[in-house]
Amino acid sequence: MTIPEDFKTRLKIAKSKIKKQAELDGEKRGSFMGSAFKLGTELVSAVAIGTIIGFILDNWFDTKPWLIIIFFFLGTAAGILNVIRTANRMQKEE
Repeated sequence: MTIPEDFKTRLKIAKSKIKKQAELDGEKRGSFMGSAFKLGTELVSAVAIGTIIGFILDNWFDTKPWLIIIFFFLGTAAGILNVIRTANRMQKEE
């Protein structure tokens, strides 16, 4: 094989590797975006559920605003724990 043909062959191989890497990076970017939305949704939903439970119990026991405040913080703690657990699980998978 001559030097120009060898160079062309190596160039084709390098281009195909770069193309494959670009496709994988695009897939990873979408995956990371989905994971970020998942973590955000878990945090917000836990806080919202805690606050709603506190609101309902406050109306039932007529203790406004104490149970709303307590369950808001409980929901926040639960949301943060869920995010930490999910992030650790995602990190182990990679």
